[in-house]
Amino acid sequence: MQQPSPAQSATPASTSSQPPALRIDVISDVVCPWCFIGKRRLERALELYRSAYPEASAPDLRFHPFELNPDLPPAGVLRRDYYARKFGPEKVAQIYARIQGVGRELDIAFALEEIQKQPNTRRMHVLISLAAGFGLQERVKEAFLCAFFLDAVDLTERDNLERIATDAGLPLEVVQAALDDPAALQTIQAQEEQATAIGVQGVPFFIFNGCVAVSGAQEPQALLEAMQQALRESAAAANTPEQPAQSSQSAQRV
Repeated sequence: MQQPSPAQSATPASTSSQPPALRIDVISDVVCPWCFIGKRRLERALELYRSAYPEASAPDLRFHPFELNPDLPPAGVLRRDYYARKFGPEKVAQIYARIQGVGRELDIAFALEEIQKQPNTRRMHVLISLAAGFGLQERVKEAFLCAFFLDAVDLTERDNLERIATDAGLPLEVVQAALDDPAALQTIQAQEEQATAIGVQGVPFFIFNGCVAVSGAQEPQALLEAMQQALRESAAAANTPEQPAQSSQSAQRV
């Protein structure tokens, strides 16, 4: 299934009344720099959303797992070798420079040269998923992104995972139990398979109200326009339940 492009430019909906509730599903990985960039751009888009709809309730933001490299061993691999194999050794510096340049625009000080290992991220996704039940999902997601990309923390080490998660507010005993639970790993794999089934091939991937999807770390204005399109389609579907509105962006659901 072809991934949808950014939502088409839309005229802002009227701010005279409170818009319907907005749900945002973000499918992303912890070690994807463009996922970090996409998160920051989403945050800026949400600032625009709050300005456009000051009476609106806070959007329901949920993070879902995606592994760029699900077959990596638990011990990870050397990042320099991983990037050299994936992109070619002659292109690594150019790729790093591009990411760091975009990062500076968003106040992300990527320490890419300091990162030693490329980890398998399934255990991190277990903890991010777990955090939803404590109302801490965004905080835990942010903590892992910052630990990896800003502080070059080795995320193959269990002690580091436990420390990051507990510093973000999760109880240690709950974190340890989740990391020891094979079923939790299987749940993450099933969720990733579900994402693949709806056409997600790369991340970040944003879905607004289950009907408007945006692929890639798009600019804040494009994300805002997707939010506005989703609000219109949700309102139209509520008014005409027998004929739900169809997204111009190949509506997909999670």
